[in-house]
Amino acid sequence: MENVEGFLLINLYALILIIFISIVFFCKERLNKFEDKLYGHFLIYSVVVNLSGLLLGFLVVPEYNVPMVLQLIVNKIYLIALLFWINALTAYTLYASSDKKDNFDKKLKVFWGFNFLNIIMALILPMNIAIKGNSAVPEGLAYMYAYSVFFVEFLFQIACVIRHPKNLINKKFVPIYILATLGTAVIVNQMINPEMNYLINPLFIFIAIVMYHTIENPDVKMIEELNIAKGEAERANSAKTEFLANMSHEIRTPLNAITGFSQALAEEEGMPEAAKEDIKDIIMASNSLLEIVNGVLDISKIEANKIEIINKTYDPYVMFKELESLTKIRIGEKPIDFNVYIDATIPERLFGDHVRVKQIILNLLTNAAKYTEEGKIDFKISSVIREDICRLIISVEDSGRGIKSDKIDKLFTKFNRLDEEENITIEGTGLGLAITKKLLEMMNGKITVQSVYGQGSKFTAFIDQKIVTDEDVLEKEIEDAEEEIEVLTDEVEIVKRKVLIVDDNKLNLKVAEKLLSKYPLVISVVQSGMECIELVKKEEFDLILLDDMMPKMSGKDTLVKLKEINGFDIPTIALTANALSGMREEYLSFGFDDYLAKPIEKVELEMILKKYLDI
Repeated sequence: MENVEGFLLINLYALILIIFISIVFFCKERLNKFEDKLYGHFLIYSVVVNLSGLLLGFLVVPEYNVPMVLQLIVNKIYLIALLFWINALTAYTLYASSDKKDNFDKKLKVFWGFNFLNIIMALILPMNIAIKGNSAVPEGLAYMYAYSVFFVEFLFQIACVIRHPKNLINKKFVPIYILATLGTAVIVNQMINPEMNYLINPLFIFIAIVMYHTIENPDVKMIEELNIAKGEAERANSAKTEFLANMSHEIRTPLNAITGFSQALAEEEGMPEAAKEDIKDIIMASNSLLEIVNGVLDISKIEANKIEIINKTYDPYVMFKELESLTKIRIGEKPIDFNVYIDATIPERLFGDHVRVKQIILNLLTNAAKYTEEGKIDFKISSVIREDICRLIISVEDSGRGIKSDKIDKLFTKFNRLDEEENITIEGTGLGLAITKKLLEMMNGKITVQSVYGQGSKFTAFIDQKIVTDEDVLEKEIEDAEEEIEVLTDEVEIVKRKVLIVDDNKLNLKVAEKLLSKYPLVISVVQSGMECIELVKKEEFDLILLDDMMPKMSGKDTLVKLKEINGFDIPTIALTANALSGMREEYLSFGFDDYLAKPIEKVELEMILKKYLDI
């Protein structure tokens, strides 16, 4: 009777423990992986094995006079649960040791079929219960068959582990090692002392607990989940980048023709005034479309952390004057008083990314011009100077439509346009303010909003810029003077320079020729990388404008072949519609001397010609 009480007590503790582990496992969030699903089944089988074993301990007590049929039924349940348990452990071992997970599903189907056959055999084969001393010992073919299957699957598990030497140090196989060592010890002990048959079920529970730490380690799972999410995000970002590159190329290529021809026509002498006005409208529409494309690309660059802040010395007053002119053009014929107030204490030289600063201010001024039909727009810039830092305080206040108080928090959300129905006639994508805020954050600045719906809005941005001292300016002026002296002492007569344009698109070639025609240049054009290589071998050129995205041989491939030509040292400019952030740096690092984006901007083109041809 003491053996029975010991059996019941130890198995009761084991049952409580496995139920607690099961509650913890099923109540927490888990990854939808095979191992986790399998372990859930493994826990259920462990609970059934231990519960049915515990019931057997009660049923064999002589004082209870439990019918033999009921004892046999519970024993059968115990055997079936035991077969499920060892089968789940074998499936776990097979999965952990499989090199190719793709073939695992087929193996598993065969394996579960084998287990189904074993359960049928355990049900139909006979068995009985013999009383030996104070213990009830199950006997018969069903028990012999079940334990034989248990032993065969155990050997199969060992074979899976030792198949590859690296598996021997894999912590996932610790449960197999425990079953091999402690299981052997328990069986030997039970053969010597049949009364001590109550240790096998607690061993199963112990293995289940160990598996919890090999499968369901929360930290490891968190890392795995983060890695999976990271991989998916990287793939999605790569696909998005590729799409944006293609979109940039496809949209900018026809825009290049539209803006190029329009600029050339606008400079034609004898053009009727009516035609000039139409051309201005074409250029304005093209710039609007380009602004939308650039906005989409900018927000994507920022989100991918690929946008760069490039700090240089600049004259803020020149920038403010450009912003004033651009805003007046944007206001057009609207009855709006545009008032500009510039603080005279702002230093004449600042050090920062004036391109981004200009973009931030222009976004604010453009919004004011868009959403104000009449009244005024006040553009104020003041400063606070501390040591060598000038804090620019940029204020744009308008008497426009204003913003509802409950919508202000949504202002800086990308692709969000407030009061869409009322503002349906106003151009834009809702990206300007989102880009503005992100650029300010990148430069450690900030922005505030005040607005009264129906009366107007006031946006205030704060940006810190470094002050350039007189010594810095003097040093730069000396460098510039030395460069000028070098140019003046150069006695080489500047004659017509030879430029080669390479582009597979005939329209792009025509645009480039048209834009370059007013300069003292001899222009040659070809439509493929191979033609370019052959022509360079025959003729000398002073500059090559090379498109990248060409069929058969890209611009990059062409450049590689060009550099294989003995003595090749012609400045080669990447001429491309791929205007994603970082592309300039990528082309320069590849070996191009410079970068020119499509649509070709007149100012940028002139900078290239001045830099490489002294024109």
